[in-house]
Amino acid sequence: MILKPGAMIGIIGGGQLGRMLAIAAGRLGYGTIVLDPQENSPAFQFANAKILAEYDDENALRELASAVDVITYEFENVPVNALQTIEADNPVHPNTKALSTSQDRLVEKTFFNNLGISTAPFFNVESADDLNDALKKLGNKGILKTRRMGYDGKGQVRVRLEDAGSLKVARELTTTFPCILEGFVDFEREISVIAARGIDGKVQTFDLGENVHKEGILHTTTIPANVTDETTKRANEIAHTVLNALNYVGVIGIEFFVLSDGSLLVNEFAPRVHNSGHWTEAACAISQFEQHIRAVTGNPLGLTTRHSNCIMENLIGEDMLRVPEILNMSDTHLHLYGKRQMRAGRKMGHFTVLSSRKS
Repeated sequence: MILKPGAMIGIIGGGQLGRMLAIAAGRLGYGTIVLDPQENSPAFQFANAKILAEYDDENALRELASAVDVITYEFENVPVNALQTIEADNPVHPNTKALSTSQDRLVEKTFFNNLGISTAPFFNVESADDLNDALKKLGNKGILKTRRMGYDGKGQVRVRLEDAGSLKVARELTTTFPCILEGFVDFEREISVIAARGIDGKVQTFDLGENVHKEGILHTTTIPANVTDETTKRANEIAHTVLNALNYVGVIGIEFFVLSDGSLLVNEFAPRVHNSGHWTEAACAISQFEQHIRAVTGNPLGLTTRHSNCIMENLIGEDMLRVPEILNMSDTHLHLYGKRQMRAGRKMGHFTVLSSRKS
């Protein structure tokens, strides 16, 4: 069923992604109610109404469900059990199967492998002994990550068996959280695909972006990615496979490592609109945010053709001091998130520099 303009969309999470979803919903004639525990959440600036509550507050979730026609979310750490209490009576897109799969790195990578999709080698680690055994199997080095939570480089440590300092930090992490040890990957570049699947099962993918990270946080995304047609085809095939396996509705971001021969290893997926897709609002007629709103409301997906090449760059912390300079740049689309406090490591906005399309 297609929701008509005037219908209400519930958004769990009031950060910049929720804000951009609320803007896109308003452009299509939909209202939004945002649930978030922070009084000054950026999405509240564009929502029709707000619910100030924790994400696991079942009474607040029921209040949200009673006032909207469909529910979505802007980040993957929403408590699954809480969301399942309303999923039976309200459409929740993406569904909680996708959400729960993305929340546990061990479950996620096992899911990929069961679909025949390659990842870096990995081992479950729940003790110091597990860590030692896994390190030996991975050539005495790897990246230890908490299985749950953690983003933008948080909750992980590079560890080598001969490095006492990193080994100590890693062992302490295993005593606190269930972890996963991943093998190092000798990759040439990192890319991502932003894709969407509608209620009717149709899939659309945006052009691949090439990503550069600094200190675990996305720094730039360049369009088009410097990859072969075969690599592009394989990335899109993987996106189709994942979306269909999850019976997914909405936008998804899937991150890959590209190896020297052009083959791909999947790193992770995010069941939501994604930072590496922000360029779409400047270089495409239909952004990832509008595409997500189209999908969750049952509307046809839009065409994803880009009209320009571009580079999207995040503004992190004191990068906000560059805003006057950016405003004087030509062919540049600036988007600030309305966050009141500037601090190190915090995403404050992004800008996208357009150039003539050559490929």
